[in-house]
Amino acid sequence: MSIDGAHYRLASTHSILAFAQVINAATHYRIDYPDLALILALIRAGSLGRASQLLKVDVSTVFRAVRRLESALGQQLFEKSRAGYLPTTLARTLAEQAERAEQALEAARVGVEQGGEVISGTVRLTCTDSVLHSLLLPALAQFMPKYPALTLELSTSNDFANLSRRDADIALRLTRTPPEHLIGRQLAKVVYRVCASESYMQNIDASDLAALTWIAPDDFLPDHPSVVWRRQQLPGVTPAYRCNSMLAVTQLVRAGLGVAALPDFLMGDGLQALGEPLHGYDSALWLLTRPDCRALRSVVTLFDELGQALRVA
Repeated sequence: MSIDGAHYRLASTHSILAFAQVINAATHYRIDYPDLALILALIRAGSLGRASQLLKVDVSTVFRAVRRLESALGQQLFEKSRAGYLPTTLARTLAEQAERAEQALEAARVGVEQGGEVISGTVRLTCTDSVLHSLLLPALAQFMPKYPALTLELSTSNDFANLSRRDADIALRLTRTPPEHLIGRQLAKVVYRVCASESYMQNIDASDLAALTWIAPDDFLPDHPSVVWRRQQLPGVTPAYRCNSMLAVTQLVRAGLGVAALPDFLMGDGLQALGEPLHGYDSALWLLTRPDCRALRSVVTLFDELGQALRVA
């Protein structure tokens, strides 16, 4: 479930209770689920017309309901503008709780339908954009339909600090040596090859790598295996294109703009290897989590599913 296409972070239990106590003390109005559903629908829709369609009532009913709720709370929930109904901070905070209630209700429904315990909750997963598009998305399509009550928050990053700062619960990372404070398993070995598109190959002498047009990651990945290899083996080469992600590097190679050293999982139709793997510059795909996450069934379930779906070595 999402608001404006993005997941909102849920407040802590203590802050939720404190917020509710302030509301009740100030207004003596007890918010119920239909109130939260109204706010959530209007935030998702952005207009009275679209909100009425989501709630399956007429526009005037939504308008009157919002006015009554704002009057009962003694605070404004939405500001009307040319762009539609814009939520106030209060409305967004309430909408976060509405999403939580919505997820709990969905989990209860699934539990009744399946007649057993349901895996529910929110798991935060981080990986690079290249791993996301080439490996993770196909894996998620295989098993996520089995967990309709499980919410997944995805972020793309190259930084292990995501887990260290507790910004994520699970990470998929390309590395030879994962941090010692994380636990996990190696899923696959990853090798790199110099690659080019079929169209680019038609007009080059592949035996002279230094004379080719090179595409490479920029300074955001100074220790990337492809960067280390190029600096050591082709020290005189200056890349003509620099990108802030390996996925972007791959897209430029596919467009026929030059060559690059790419991990094997990014090689697909339309790309050709110019030689053998770059021996001594390989890496590995690791599935990692924090030790404290082993107590969370939602994290353990997703961790195990990913381990089965992505293991190739």
